[in-house]
Amino acid sequence: MEYPAWAPQYERIRAAFGFDFAREEAAAALLESLLPTAARTDPLARIRRRLEGREAILVGLAPGAGPPPLWRRRTHRPAPVLIAADGAAEICLGAGLVPSIVVTDLDGPVPSEIAANHRGSLVVVHAHGDNLDAVREWVPQFPGELAGSWAGPPRDGLLDVGGFTDGDRSAYLAEHVGARRIVLWGFDFDRADGSDAAERARKLAKLGWARDDLRLLAREGRAPIFVWRPDGTEAPYDGGNSVASTR
Repeated sequence: MEYPAWAPQYERIRAAFGFDFAREEAAAALLESLLPTAARTDPLARIRRRLEGREAILVGLAPGAGPPPLWRRRTHRPAPVLIAADGAAEICLGAGLVPSIVVTDLDGPVPSEIAANHRGSLVVVHAHGDNLDAVREWVPQFPGELAGSWAGPPRDGLLDVGGFTDGDRSAYLAEHVGARRIVLWGFDFDRADGSDAAERARKLAKLGWARDDLRLLAREGRAPIFVWRPDGTEAPYDGGNSVASTR
C-alpha cells in the first residue's frame, strides 16, 4: 500500500487519540539526526532484498503464544522470512531464531532488539510523539543495519508505508516490498497486559485500530494475509480470527 492510500486511516487514528503532529515531526527529525548515513540510504530497497517474493511470518506477543513453531511448516523454497514486532524479538532469540527484520518503536525489551541487530536483524525504528526519549537513548546503541520510519509522509531517509502499531506496521511493510504472503503468529487484539486499568484500556483501543488496519490491508493489499493458529492450521485474516498483539 502506498502512503496516500494509508494517510486517511492515520488521520482517523490521530484524531481518535489526539496525537500532536508537531511532536511526530520533532521525533522524526530527532531520529533522522541519530541514524547513520547508511541507515538513511534506500531503506525500502534494503528491506525489499530481504522480503520480496518470500513468505513473511510476523511474530507478535499474544499471551502464551511463544515463538513460532517453524518445524510444523512444510518446507518452503525460498524459506520464510521472520519479522518480529518489538518485544517478540526476545521471544524469537530465546528459541534460537534470529528475525530477519525487527519493527520497533522502542517500548519493549530493547536490549534484545540490539542483540538481534548484532546478529544480523535489520531493525526498523519508528519515531512518534511519545518516544523521543527512547529514540535519543537507544538508537545510538544499535550496532547493525537500521532503517527509520515515522507517522507522516515519506521523506529522505524515513519511510511510512502504513500501519500504526508495531504488528500491523510490520504487515504493511511486508506487503509494500512484495512479500508473497503474510502469516500472523502470536497476534491477539482482544487482550492487553498490565495492572493499570487506564493504560490497559488505551492499549486495547490501539489494538482495535490495529485490527482495522490489517482488515484494510487484507482487503486492498496485494499479499494475502493468514492467521497461523496454535494447532498448526491457517485461516485467511478477516479481522476477527486473531491469536494477535501489537504498539
